[in-house]
Amino acid sequence: MKKRCRWCEVNDWMIAYHDKEWGVPVHNDRKLFEFMLLDAFQAGLSWSTILNKRQNFKKAFDNFDPKKIARYDKRKVARLLKDAGIVRNRRKIEATVENARAFLKVKQEFGTFDKFIWQFVGGRPRQNRFRTMRQIPPNTEQSDAMSKELKKRGFKFVGSTICYAFMQAAGMVNDHVVSCFRYPHIRKLGT
Repeated sequence: MKKRCRWCEVNDWMIAYHDKEWGVPVHNDRKLFEFMLLDAFQAGLSWSTILNKRQNFKKAFDNFDPKKIARYDKRKVARLLKDAGIVRNRRKIEATVENARAFLKVKQEFGTFDKFIWQFVGGRPRQNRFRTMRQIPPNTEQSDAMSKELKKRGFKFVGSTICYAFMQAAGMVNDHVVSCFRYPHIRKLGT
């Protein structure tokens, strides 16, 4: 039996996410935007809830296309508020539209969002060596800096804890515990 990080042993969605995605370095702008969107919706909820609705989010939010989302109007927001397949929170939906607009501005300034966001870890994943889940912090200096800069640029629902969850999802940090079967593979991806 494979040894995994204990947080994922909730259901099959979580195990699949852990085994295939979590901690893998992401450099695709649309995928980075997807994780940003999903992590913002996670605020106050479990990641399991968000993963369970991931395909619904993908459909509701035009395949996570920031250009399309940036053009959403009040009628589209009203339709999303009626969509039982996603988290129906007005503030989070409106923040997603604002975040798409801010995302596009950053992309225009830096050429890619990837170039901007990876600067917070010096362009390479941070390789942590945690032995237990308790050792993993909820935020770091890097997530604090990321949060501050994103807020300055108009992003919403980007507190330091959400930013750190994003960093974990996007592979900017390797927070698999060292005994996890994924740890050495993810470590190799970051070199």
